[in-house]
Amino acid sequence: MGISSYFSLTISRKVNKDIKILSLFTSVYCHDHHLNKEKVALSESGLSSRHVYCEECRQFLKYAIDRRLNCPLTEKPSCKHCHIHCYRSGHREQVKEIMRYSGKKLVRRGRIDLLLHYLF
Repeated sequence: MGISSYFSLTISRKVNKDIKILSLFTSVYCHDHHLNKEKVALSESGLSSRHVYCEECRQFLKYAIDRRLNCPLTEKPSCKHCHIHCYRSGHREQVKEIMRYSGKKLVRRGRIDLLLHYLF
């Protein structure tokens, strides 16, 4: 099932929030690390078109959204506290790097709400 078909389903507010945060973090990371690559929006997934991604980050984000939407846990903790690791090994390191870099940058820019998401 493609990602765009998931957005026709009803998803919880928490899942929607997690996907939006993942999208924002990936966008910040891509903007700073892939300056010379062509970027386009990931419009097929129902995400905000103001975030743009290079092909590498777009593929990663599609994979990460699919993993989040297919999480088998009903009460999902944050990934770092989860006992089930949904990401393949290479993707696990990539999401850690994206979250670490973008989280620090966004908190320094005043996004305290993201700090609370990180802590809890």
